[in-house]
Amino acid sequence: MAPDWRQIASEKRDSVLALIPEEWRVPAPPSAEEQRDVTGKYIQQYLDPKEIEITETEATAIVEKTSSGQWTAVEVTKAFCHRSAIAHQLVNCLHEIFFDAAIESAKELDQYFAKHKKPMGPLHGLPVSLKDQFHVKGVETHMGYVGWIGTFQGEKGTGKEKVYESEMVKELRKLGAVLYVKTAVPHTLMCGETTNNIIDYCWNPTNRNLSAGGSSGGEGALIALKGSVLGFGTDIGGSIRIPAAFNGLFGLRPSTGRLPYEGMANSFDGAPSILSVVGPLSTSSAGLKLAVKSILQTEPWHHDPRVHPIAWRGEQEEATRKLAQEKKLTFAVLKHDGNCAPHPPLKRALEETVQKLESQGHKVIEWQPPSHVKLEEICYKAWNYDGGEDAAKAFALSGEDHKPNIMFERTPVADATEIMSNQVAKRDAEKEYMEYWNSTSELTGTGRPVDAVISPLAPFAAARPNKYTTSSYSVWVNVLDYSSAIVPVTKVDKNVDKAYTNFKPVSEVDEKTQATYDPEIYDGAHVSLQIVCRRLEEEKVLAISDYVHQTIHG
Repeated sequence: MAPDWRQIASEKRDSVLALIPEEWRVPAPPSAEEQRDVTGKYIQQYLDPKEIEITETEATAIVEKTSSGQWTAVEVTKAFCHRSAIAHQLVNCLHEIFFDAAIESAKELDQYFAKHKKPMGPLHGLPVSLKDQFHVKGVETHMGYVGWIGTFQGEKGTGKEKVYESEMVKELRKLGAVLYVKTAVPHTLMCGETTNNIIDYCWNPTNRNLSAGGSSGGEGALIALKGSVLGFGTDIGGSIRIPAAFNGLFGLRPSTGRLPYEGMANSFDGAPSILSVVGPLSTSSAGLKLAVKSILQTEPWHHDPRVHPIAWRGEQEEATRKLAQEKKLTFAVLKHDGNCAPHPPLKRALEETVQKLESQGHKVIEWQPPSHVKLEEICYKAWNYDGGEDAAKAFALSGEDHKPNIMFERTPVADATEIMSNQVAKRDAEKEYMEYWNSTSELTGTGRPVDAVISPLAPFAAARPNKYTTSSYSVWVNVLDYSSAIVPVTKVDKNVDKAYTNFKPVSEVDEKTQATYDPEIYDGAHVSLQIVCRRLEEEKVLAISDYVHQTIHG
């Protein structure tokens, strides 16, 4: 009798834990009631002082030390392997561990440095974590599907998993990065939380009452615990920005075609209209810049036909920084998207951010754009062109049940006419929004349209389990293909962020969303905002988000 999918999932879960050395095991991880926040001093208790120093150094500073010979790639890699192993035992953030291969790669980098007296590349000796969509040779990619275990994307007997690598993985190796773990995702990838039948649920390390976000939730949780300082996720509806925001990190959603996606595993692969993109998450804004600038040095447009031949544009970054220094940036703030009000901590974060920017002399206007509800409708139609067929096939491989909070529903498959109609609606919406953005030149006082929009990424600081009510604050960026970055702002304070009184919802979703807010449950959670620039303005959005962060935090 063939094993039940529950048994297969359990065996896979145990096999990953078995790769953690005995001396790195956490005997009895505490419950959320016993220890809500497992970051900082809590996880430090399992590490020695040198490991703490290494793992709590941000990405650019690590590379400076490994590139000058102050730290070896091996000692840095071992420190992050240890911390990531602890992190996984606390919050369920990993799908795959390949520490031995990582240490061998680090040894090769140290040998290269000893022989040539120079680093392999701009990421020399830096451990980089990867969402479980990246194919790494010799490492499984199951993407949360039980039926993908022991296969190559559900195909048995090909052996492809032993040799195949995604294009960006090849580029990261050339740049000197060390790859060591793949992080947890929700099966189907279509969820603002990270949950599947293998790891169960990935928790927010700062507040384990809450979700780490999705679909790059394992990345968010791992980096929040500093089991990584730089990793890559993907974003089709918020999947980089959500975990970055929920975990108080920096994250970048670039426009399509800026960074390579060739050779990635995916759900609904080949669907038109709205494409998934690769982007970085990091403990610092400098880490995001390091990641993007380094990848672009490899000229990925020669190996991924969908990447635009656009090198790093330092002049765009410098022009933006000059405007910031001269107090001539103009912002718009989105206070309500017409569908759902943000929770009180988000409202406070918006108000405090606007106040600080205005105090620096920058102009801030209110953003009153074309309907975001319409953009959300276009997005959901695009996501469901195949009527859920792709996910249904993946679930059928094992017979597993899907998690209740996954966006999965069997509906009639869209025909070519319906797809074309939605494509036209999307094109018209892009034009309408473009002209609205252009029209703000009449309000800014600079003769230019606003430089960036400041917006919530979600209506909540983080979702409570199975209560991710709406994606309306994130998906408008995907429909319009804008560049967007996450900026950590503050934390929930139960004594300040009281629930609204006499609240009047504008929709059923609004009512449900406000009902999830409880100051006691949310106390201490990260509160972040997103900065949105126009299409293919990655250098600009990184410069502005870095400036906004400095303005908020000093």
